[in-house]
Amino acid sequence: METIFGNLQGLKSSQLKQLQRLYHQRIPGDRITTPEFSQRLAAISTEINQPVCAYLNRRGQVIRVGVGTPRQTQIPPLELPRYGAERLSGIRCIATHLKPEPPNETALTAMALQRLDALVMLNITGSGFQRRGGGATGYVKEAYLAHLTPQDARALITTLALTEQKSNLPYTSWSVSPPMSLDMLTKQDFMDLVEGLEAEFRREFVAQEVDADHERVLLVGVMTEDITAQQFQDTLEELGRLVETAGGEVLQMMWQKRSRIHPQTVVGEGKVQEIAIAAQTLGANLVVFDRDLSPAQVRNLELQIGVRVVDRTEVILDIFAQRAQSRAGKLQVELAQLEYMLPRLTGRGQAMSRLGGGIGTRGPGETKLETERRAIGRRISRLQQEVNQLQAHRERLRQRRQHQEVPSVAIVGYTNAGKSTLLNALTNAEVYTADQLFATLDPTTRRLVVPHGEMGEPQEILVTDTVGFIHELPASLMDAFRATLEEVTEADALLHLVDLSHPAWLSHIRSVREILAQMPVTPGPALVVFNKIDEAGSDTLALAQEEFPLAVFISASKRLGLETLRQRLGQLVQYAASYG
Repeated sequence: METIFGNLQGLKSSQLKQLQRLYHQRIPGDRITTPEFSQRLAAISTEINQPVCAYLNRRGQVIRVGVGTPRQTQIPPLELPRYGAERLSGIRCIATHLKPEPPNETALTAMALQRLDALVMLNITGSGFQRRGGGATGYVKEAYLAHLTPQDARALITTLALTEQKSNLPYTSWSVSPPMSLDMLTKQDFMDLVEGLEAEFRREFVAQEVDADHERVLLVGVMTEDITAQQFQDTLEELGRLVETAGGEVLQMMWQKRSRIHPQTVVGEGKVQEIAIAAQTLGANLVVFDRDLSPAQVRNLELQIGVRVVDRTEVILDIFAQRAQSRAGKLQVELAQLEYMLPRLTGRGQAMSRLGGGIGTRGPGETKLETERRAIGRRISRLQQEVNQLQAHRERLRQRRQHQEVPSVAIVGYTNAGKSTLLNALTNAEVYTADQLFATLDPTTRRLVVPHGEMGEPQEILVTDTVGFIHELPASLMDAFRATLEEVTEADALLHLVDLSHPAWLSHIRSVREILAQMPVTPGPALVVFNKIDEAGSDTLALAQEEFPLAVFISASKRLGLETLRQRLGQLVQYAASYG
């Protein structure tokens, strides 16, 4: 039996049968509709006193019938055929309307969300016209034909990006005809219309193949009352850097200001529609939110937007999965992934599968996601045992170093502050460096000769490059990387490296100090070192010197100020020894 969608309350069985019979109708391939089909649709709508929508494919077959407006009966994105920015969906909607007016913005938005070939709005008379030799047959008073316009679709996305208006989408993304008679509508050549539109779309948009290793990403941020506009902007820009580091291409940043997070969809219903339209217009295949999402929120968003949705933590986990080189690093990444995914298995669809490549799916733990929860729990237990063994091994190494009385300094700092570059510059190490977030995960320890803090004689110290910190470092990573982070707590002193060229350098300092404060063991004394002074402005430099008069100012890449840093490191370990 063919399914009828929408508001069916109060309908008689005879009326339901009339609606079901619409599925047996067929329209010629080159016609938008026929007088007979349109009048039949309008007659049913008049009888039940509700709008009715029929969705047809390009073969003229009715594939969906709904009672309600185009917005109420629209096809969910995941059920629509796949299409790119250069094509339409191959489906048109013929809808009835009880009032004599053009299609409203809600109906046109539904058309854009589904990327329909066309939307036909039939305004009905309410009772039908009397014709000679018969009863009331003329139920259609006038008709409107609406369709998307390629040249305006790009302007639509610009509007979404640059404005945050309360109203829904602007009319400029579509074209609506003047009212026309049913005879005039049914004489329109449908294939000419569609082929002409798609030819324009192809000229306006270059079709881009999306491969599994190169996501086309929409970023979505929610600005709440507890953060400033500058903090929010920095957070969104950092999310963009994270996505690019993970191998994605950021197509658009979208945001919404809200007093509180929507419990079902994070953002409001209107913004979800904007995201869906932006995704299908730009050809995005991934939406990334700037905060952690619950399984229910992910499920609701994916159903309405029609593409995969991940949160900030999943992006960070994906980067860690790509960056981990050592066995210890891979072990900790897998543990973090499994601990994060375990409570979210129920939100990942019937197969509980996120396999297939891409941001949020890579890493040693990916093949475990389809196993039973109990099996994953057992795997987590085994991994935690191995992490404990790793901790014990590193503890023995630290005790051996301490027995030899070699002072140790851990380099800490926000991700991409230049820690590995500094280690390479000081010790001629060959640690991988790149202008990326989390370029290195595995701690590297090297010997460095510095002047003794009091006597000035050369002395050896150990310098360790640690994993970069980030604002709101996910709890699962904090737990999984405790073996790595212990390098920080066990060091005699810390070298807190700050990227002075970054606009949010003060916020980065606060974030690092907050994470250090969460450590189970209080770290040793810290020396603040400002890096990349060659890229920072004079005003920024003056402010940093005023706020941090005891800090050292260097450029690791240009090897500026390194001699001063060596002398201060000698003084730091001498102070740490007397302090301890």
